Amino acid sequence: MDQREFLIQARVASDAVDMWVNAGWLAPGGVRGEWTFTEIDLARTRLIQDLTGDFGVNDEGIPIILGLIDQLHGLRRALGEMLAVLQAQPANARGRFAAELRALRIEPDG
Repeated sequence: MDQREFLIQARVASDAVDMWVNAGWLAPGGVRGEWTFTEIDLARTRLIQDLTGDFGVNDEGIPIILGLIDQLHGLRRALGEMLAVLQAQPANARGRFAAELRALRIEPDG
């Protein structure tokens, strides 16, 4: 979506978006003045608004929280990819993997 549509949907001022892009909190496509935004940018903007408004997180805390959320999404994506690869394996390989995983869960740390 273009910047005008994004500002309307996000219900945010353009100067706030400029600040968030400069801070690295948002990474729209294109160049300044002709930025394009995705649904992910919209969701991230709403999260920033919630964090700074409802939760009272200060500007120093926002990149920490966003970074942790980005890591979480990256891990979920990686686990999804691993699961897809595992599901493509023969049943006996999946069974061995499941057994190894169960063994790791019940072994005490030593």
